[in-house]
Amino acid sequence: MPLKRYKPTTPTRRFTSISTFEEVTTDKPHRPLTKPARKTGGRNSQGRVSMRRRGGGHKRRLRIIDWRRDKPGVPARVASVEYDPNRSARIALLVYADGEKRYILQPLGVSVGDTVVAGKGIPPKPGNCLPLGEIPDGTFVHCVEMKPGKGAQMVRGAGVAAQLMAKESGRALLKLPSGEMRYVSEKCCATIGQVGNPDHDSAKLGKAGRSRWMGRRPKVRGVAMNPVDHPLGGGEGKSSGGRHPVSPWGQPAKGYRTRKKRKASSKMIVKRRR
Repeated sequence: MPLKRYKPTTPTRRFTSISTFEEVTTDKPHRPLTKPARKTGGRNSQGRVSMRRRGGGHKRRLRIIDWRRDKPGVPARVASVEYDPNRSARIALLVYADGEKRYILQPLGVSVGDTVVAGKGIPPKPGNCLPLGEIPDGTFVHCVEMKPGKGAQMVRGAGVAAQLMAKESGRALLKLPSGEMRYVSEKCCATIGQVGNPDHDSAKLGKAGRSRWMGRRPKVRGVAMNPVDHPLGGGEGKSSGGRHPVSPWGQPAKGYRTRKKRKASSKMIVKRRR
């Protein structure tokens, strides 16, 4: 995915870069595989703000992604590659041999007309989905399950991939994009290859308006507030805060671990990302 950089005709254009969308083949989704996306404004089911600075943005429809790949042995042809406003990766529309259509994340190098398949005993080529126990060591994978049959939960962002390091005692050792090393059951499925759209992180928004299109509202610094509003607020003149960065409610904002100590999946982690 090459990036398009604008000529500096205005201060905003000087730093703006966007995707050329060369891999996208259609501008309209397959309507039966979409549903309305309700705006929350960052509020939870109790109506309270649980995520700040959310609101507005362009209207979207959710694309229903097939995270399970539960049609073993049925080949599917890639009919189109589409833009998904709800994620950083591109999505591919698969048309199975029996006529059913489903969306998956587009693997890097998989394009319109290619054939992919899921199940046991299939060749490990990009786009194919098979259990980790049948994938050769050293292979890069994405859309990895944490529990067999639950569907892909890890390694789903644009351009990322996990590396299968080794297999032992019914478990596969994965090196995740964050640097974390963890075990996963060999029965868990994963898709071969790297997620497409690898240049996503290189694009620069260039102006505040593009953040507003995405539903992101402005952020106010704590040191610019009054003491009643933030622990870092107040002071004579411009003050740097005088303490380590914290949230408005006093929770440390940098380096503070919030993961529960007795989390069930913690015992599968061999090396943490830090």
